[in-house]
Amino acid sequence: MKVFIAVPCMDQLPARFAQSLAMLKRAGDTQVGFEIGSLVYFSRNNLAKAAIKAEADWVLWLDSDMTFPPDLLQRMLKICEDNDLDFLSGLYFRRNPPYSTVLYDRLEATEKGASFTTFESVPDGLFEIGGCGFGGVLMKADVIMDVMGKFKRMFDPLDGLGEDLSFCWRARQCGYKLYCDSSLEMGHVGYAEITRGYFEAWRKDNA
Repeated sequence: MKVFIAVPCMDQLPARFAQSLAMLKRAGDTQVGFEIGSLVYFSRNNLAKAAIKAEADWVLWLDSDMTFPPDLLQRMLKICEDNDLDFLSGLYFRRNPPYSTVLYDRLEATEKGASFTTFESVPDGLFEIGGCGFGGVLMKADVIMDVMGKFKRMFDPLDGLGEDLSFCWRARQCGYKLYCDSSLEMGHVGYAEITRGYFEAWRKDNA
């Protein structure tokens, strides 16, 4: 089994991300790829192609402003294996108020534009999603191959959607189901390190 860790980034990495990546326990034959650039969709397209060229079986997408536990990859692989999943997201929240989760229960795209809604509350355990940010996503390389075969430019933004939700919409058009497991908690590095506990405390104080 080969895993390609794909990291789009600007010209600098937060120290807390670098520490998380250095402590990440690898699984099988693991390769890390960085793509430096200001256009994230361009970086993701290039990283997807690099993963295919590397003949990876799995691709772990990590944004360079995330923190995560050392066993994240191992746990994600096990959840995918146990539940026969092709696509799995971790749980994280936006860096700024109201700190909403970067998970969407509904995601639609038409010629008139896009529409989506976030989860008002986070379900426990494993649940299906309409789309998500790509701060921490594990997918089979087959997903990339199928999306590339049907749409060519996998991450190019659709009208009204970012590059990550555009990929999610395309993957669903290829017949894939997307999932999140809320036990896979990750931090989002901003002014503060936004975790689930931080989000819930803020929501309680601002109810």
